[in-house]
Amino acid sequence: MVFSSLVFLCVFFPLQMLIYAFARSIEAKNTVLILFSLVFYAWGEPFYIVLLLFMAFADWAISQGIYKYRGTGKSKAFLVLGCIIDLGLLAFFKYAMFLMQNTHDWFGFPSVVPQIALPIGISFYTFQLLSYMVDVYRQEVPAQPKFRRLLLYVSLFHQCIAGPIVRYQDVAEQILSRHVDSEDMRNGINRFVSGLAKKVLLANVCGSIASRTILSGAAGDQAANLPTLENAAALALWLGCFAYALQIYLDFSAYSDMAIGMGLMVGFRYKENFNYPYLANSITDFWRRWHMSLSSFFRDYVYIPLGGNRKGKARQAFNLLVVWFLTGMWHGAGWNFILWGLYYFVFLALEKFLLPCLQRLPGFFAHLYTLVVVFFGWILFYFTDFTQGWVVLKGLFCLNGNPLINFESQNIFLNYLFFLVVAVVACTPLPRMLYHRLTSSTNGAAIVLGTVAEYILPVAGLLFSISYLVGDSYNPFLYLQF
Repeated sequence: MVFSSLVFLCVFFPLQMLIYAFARSIEAKNTVLILFSLVFYAWGEPFYIVLLLFMAFADWAISQGIYKYRGTGKSKAFLVLGCIIDLGLLAFFKYAMFLMQNTHDWFGFPSVVPQIALPIGISFYTFQLLSYMVDVYRQEVPAQPKFRRLLLYVSLFHQCIAGPIVRYQDVAEQILSRHVDSEDMRNGINRFVSGLAKKVLLANVCGSIASRTILSGAAGDQAANLPTLENAAALALWLGCFAYALQIYLDFSAYSDMAIGMGLMVGFRYKENFNYPYLANSITDFWRRWHMSLSSFFRDYVYIPLGGNRKGKARQAFNLLVVWFLTGMWHGAGWNFILWGLYYFVFLALEKFLLPCLQRLPGFFAHLYTLVVVFFGWILFYFTDFTQGWVVLKGLFCLNGNPLINFESQNIFLNYLFFLVVAVVACTPLPRMLYHRLTSSTNGAAIVLGTVAEYILPVAGLLFSISYLVGDSYNPFLYLQF
């Protein structure tokens, strides 16, 4: 189940909010959220709810030992045990099949590689549990004495399958006591609906363009194969890669918008996860704006503990290398993800050590440089098959003997030009700035427009999104696979 499914929008979420509203005490409200979260997580693969419950219970029990023996060697031993359990299970489910496949390819054994399904959200809730145990070890938070409260933190369906990665210390007080007023509810609904519309009306269409152009090559053959890519017009490939860059931002930020909105409706205040990353003026700036909860996790729990920038430039470069190798691995079990992480390490190292002038380029050139690096990074991220990725890279510059433009690619470009302009605008703060200006204005005409923006647009966005979902079968959430 995903947030943009009809089952979620028309049944699951309204039912959860209705029952939640009738729950009187905070413990009763928490129980409602736990039960619905477990149903949400188990939807489609009930077996893996056992994994979530086991990891949550194991870490809850281990955190009691960490806290009881705080300041001693036993506390560190408990922390190491918890890390081994969490990272060991994450490694098994996420990377075992990848390692066995490569072992088979390199050494010829075993003859059959078992298929191991990836539990939804395991990367996110593993990191949340790890951050909780480390914070208990650092004595930044006390161990949670009640298991059900830790279970709520780790399983809460708003953010358990695609983030943002929420720190326990940020919601610990809200688990015990929270309040929702009419403004919170209105802001939560508006944030959720804006994320839903961004996902359904923009990201899904961008994904359809990317699939149509990158996979079929706009050559009239709908099969995704190498000859099609080799024959694709350069314009089609540029359109496809550009649409994918828009899709992955709109899709992932939409999920975060919906998670933040649903949290507000029940009193949880999650931190922002995106800050218009395509407006960045350096790669360093880009990663301060993109998936901020993941970036801050690696900074606080990997980079700084390794020494950060406190032990000289050579050690700092090594620490960055470790962080970006792990960042690539976190995103998926594939060589392209590892190379994607190392790709960003190279540019970050250039900006910090070799060519710091890259961070001091004039505004336009700095922005252009950043977009070019990110654009080609998404190509590396998209293609798990290096052969296909290389064909596309060459095809972008007509190095496959392919044409620059053909009838099909020209037709796609003209049909989607206006839509792509709208999608680009949606990646900027302009819509939010316009919304806030209208809703805060005291001018007569602006008050009317502000009322429309605040009350009518969310209803229209919800209705349009549901109507689109009824007639469309293309509705993936990209980050569910990570």
